[in-house]
Amino acid sequence: MTQHTPKDLGYYFPAEFAPHAATWLSWPHKEASWPGKIDTIYPAYSKFIKELTKGEKVNINVADEAMKTFATGHLQLEGADLSKVEFFFHPTNDAWCRDHGPAFLINPGADIKKVIVDWGYNAWGNKYPPYDLDDVVPTLIGKHFHMPVYHPGIVMEGGSVEFNGNGTVMTSTACLLNPNRNPQLNKVQIEKYLCAYYGMEQVLWVDEGIVGDDTDGHIDDTVRFVNEDTVITVIEEDKNDENYELLQHNLRQLKSMRLLNGKQLTIIELPMPEELVYEGQRLPCSYANFYIANRSVIVPTFRSDRDEKALRIIQDCFPGREVVGIDSTDIIWGLGSFHCLSQQEPLV
Repeated sequence: MTQHTPKDLGYYFPAEFAPHAATWLSWPHKEASWPGKIDTIYPAYSKFIKELTKGEKVNINVADEAMKTFATGHLQLEGADLSKVEFFFHPTNDAWCRDHGPAFLINPGADIKKVIVDWGYNAWGNKYPPYDLDDVVPTLIGKHFHMPVYHPGIVMEGGSVEFNGNGTVMTSTACLLNPNRNPQLNKVQIEKYLCAYYGMEQVLWVDEGIVGDDTDGHIDDTVRFVNEDTVITVIEEDKNDENYELLQHNLRQLKSMRLLNGKQLTIIELPMPEELVYEGQRLPCSYANFYIANRSVIVPTFRSDRDEKALRIIQDCFPGREVVGIDSTDIIWGLGSFHCLSQQEPLV
């Protein structure tokens, strides 16, 4: 590692529930991510942006003027506030901005209050090449805003890490210890990178992801911080479902964890939606893939009998925000939802 990491200089990655300056997105355009279906996702995606613009700016990476015009048309159809939307000509391979977008760290006391970490990106273990355009997006954004950019030199995805805003990051062994990410590093070494480049003091690990998740078990489908000592975790109520024991295992691990101050986590259980299969493939549907915006919490729904219960549980966790469900049945065919598609830029 270089001599001065962001942590050395007092920078840290805030929790998603801290105030945002903006949300970053990369406009979806890759047909192969939604084979035969990409046109069906734009209404729900545009609704997501409309909801975001009610409380913050939305910055969208597009390839060129044609894509900007196409995107603007869809946003106008949904009635999004275009005065809150800015487009950036940063071509991408795919739409998953949580994983290829910038990690913004802040230090309110520093002269330069915000920096970017540009982790390596290899499309979840080289599953979906090419990814060369996605890999450079954080550095392009840093150049545009004249922000310092740090390059740790290892692979890391934003969906694989979850923060409580007070020194703790949570992740999964299924993803970060997968040999298709950083085979040269062991668990202790990865923890050092997480702490040094996210400005953390503690790494907590669960083991499992959900069935159908092609990211090898991103935490943003299973466990989410709603405040600094409370997590929502998904559970499967059907004992015959493939996810049942995986998620019970995670729940047992969460119950044994202690935060930096010695406190146990407060754990809120969230049901999983019913199994959704499309063209023979189980899709990684999870209500935990919600996005915490300034004004609202935007939750993927799946035309399931469990949608309403999930929305009520999440609403109880966020008394100061409106919980908004948006149908993600078409979007999830791309194997991710609103959290996977977005990356927050903190306000400082």
